[in-house]
Amino acid sequence: MIKKFFYFLKLYIGLSNKESKGLVLFIPFLLFIICLPFFIQKVQGRKSEIKQSRINYLIDSLSISCFEPATSPLPIFNPLDTGKVILPASVQKILFSEADSITLQIVPGIGPAMASRVIKFRENLGGLVHKDQLKEVFGMKEEVADQIWNYFDFDRPSLRKISINQADINTLAKHPYIGYGEAKVIFAYRNQHGPFLSADDLLKIKIFKEDWVNKLSPYLSFSD
Repeated sequence: MIKKFFYFLKLYIGLSNKESKGLVLFIPFLLFIICLPFFIQKVQGRKSEIKQSRINYLIDSLSISCFEPATSPLPIFNPLDTGKVILPASVQKILFSEADSITLQIVPGIGPAMASRVIKFRENLGGLVHKDQLKEVFGMKEEVADQIWNYFDFDRPSLRKISINQADINTLAKHPYIGYGEAKVIFAYRNQHGPFLSADDLLKIKIFKEDWVNKLSPYLSFSD
């Protein structure tokens, strides 16, 4: 069959055997290039459907039916709105520790990029100690950070802590409050003076300020 095809290409198109083989290899690649945009469009459409279904589920869980009808002077909730929305007291909020980057986008002013940064900050941090920590997220506006708590309940689950007496430099430096320079100093001091017994031992390192140590201490474990 293949030989007949090559003979056809040589007889009617004038291609050599080498050119015919190259054409046969090129055809599947060409078909792949042609079909690729349709495949990408289908995948993106599926992602949009999943995102919308999760937002719809969140709207239902927030008891959205308690809002006033369209004739009310109050605005109707729309997750795509960028203006301020007044929520009735009866709305059941979701715990912030359970929020993901999709559900965060119901907050006016938070898009996909900012939602991803918030979740990454929360996970790298090991949990929030207080609400104002969200204002430390890069690009977060103060009014948007405050508005998050209109949609989510602040909770303080068990914090994920770093074992300061066992962690290496790279592990220490992954925490948002510890830079690579601070991690190297902590590691060197620990090797020279032995394990840290409490956060106060960090203050023995002259370059560390008390405010920084107090902010970091909830995320440290001093057990061996």
